[in-house]
Amino acid sequence: MSIVLDTSATLAFILEDEQSPASIALFGSISRLGASVPTLWPYEVANSLTYAMRRGRISMDARAAALMNLTKLAITIDSCDLDGIWLATVTLADLYQLTIYDAAYLELAQRMRVPLVTFDDALARACKASGVPLIL
Repeated sequence: MSIVLDTSATLAFILEDEQSPASIALFGSISRLGASVPTLWPYEVANSLTYAMRRGRISMDARAAALMNLTKLAITIDSCDLDGIWLATVTLADLYQLTIYDAAYLELAQRMRVPLVTFDDALARACKASGVPLIL
């Protein structure tokens, strides 16, 4: 079974001060089972790690290593036709008061009919309200 992975769950694995046994186990599962992400995920992760570096939470080398390690995981970047998903994503953002970014993860999980992994409270509430299975 695949999952949709969001940036908050990714950072909970990478950043030592956010790691938990659950986030470590999750990434062990991803290496075996795979995960899917919307096209914005690499940019969100890189941006978040850049801010973490600027705030002194990680070094430049740690950021580079984390990004390199993520490329080795079985993570598939969704490449579907945008015509249909833009309207669905905007609709979900409006319905659940999400950012467009968070709604993109919810839309992908709905379309793929797989659980979503997130530590974001608003996105977790939207998953529950919309019937998308939630992990963590």
